[in-house]
Amino acid sequence: MSDSSRTFVTMKSYQNQAQLLIKNYLLADPFIPYTSILVGLLACKVIYDLTQLFSSLHFKSFTGLSRAQKIEWNNRGMSTVHAVFIATMSLYFVYWSDLYADDRSASIVTFRGSPLSIFALGVSVGYFIADLGMILWFYPSLGGMEYVIHHSLSGISVAYAMFSGEGQLYTFMVLISEVTTPEINMRWFLDMAGLKKSSVYLINGMVIFLAWLVARILLFVYLFYHVYLHYDQVMQMHPFGFFLVFVVPSVLGVMNLMWFGKILRGLKKTLTKKQMMDSR
Repeated sequence: MSDSSRTFVTMKSYQNQAQLLIKNYLLADPFIPYTSILVGLLACKVIYDLTQLFSSLHFKSFTGLSRAQKIEWNNRGMSTVHAVFIATMSLYFVYWSDLYADDRSASIVTFRGSPLSIFALGVSVGYFIADLGMILWFYPSLGGMEYVIHHSLSGISVAYAMFSGEGQLYTFMVLISEVTTPEINMRWFLDMAGLKKSSVYLINGMVIFLAWLVARILLFVYLFYHVYLHYDQVMQMHPFGFFLVFVVPSVLGVMNLMWFGKILRGLKKTLTKKQMMDSR
């Protein structure tokens, strides 16, 4: 056997061993929660660094930011990628997958889950751990106490749904609200880039208003309606899971209403300035 053939056989052997390691350990059902959390944490680190590298090469405004602003810029890049990932997965599980469909009578909806749903939730737990750690480390430059409460409640709820397998449907419903995060972050990026008076900034405000209304107001109303229709199944959950189903969406819903009021005032202020400029 030639040296090249031996090298190929050796590489193939290592590849097969790596595949077995991933299949039998990292992606085995008992290890999926821990593997997915680790993936989420590592992904946050990689995306944070890539955001910094990409921004320093392609955005002139980035180099003029202060250290605190650069940290927030990179942090928002990290949160944007997570939001796109988890919102897509949540929309898939809630509306496109039949995992939680009502016509599936094999099991109670509040106890349904799959390896993919567990993995998606675990990645999100990793993100909440990383982001909450940054918020506390740089407190209060990345957000005040409302962000600490929001991330703590979200992280605990997602982790419970992942490890216990209870209430995953309602967890994904709440996580759909992450569709508003990219628009919020884009607004901050536009502000830092000096585009606060641009038409793009105005359009962004309108998109935020509509997305927030649908994903953080109306969707929460639907969530409680769904809980009402399936209350007999919700009652079979562990008391802590039952508590989370009612308390966490309620607290987040109140916070969403408070933030929605700020969005309305901000949009009204922007439209007023736009009208004044057009009338000149």
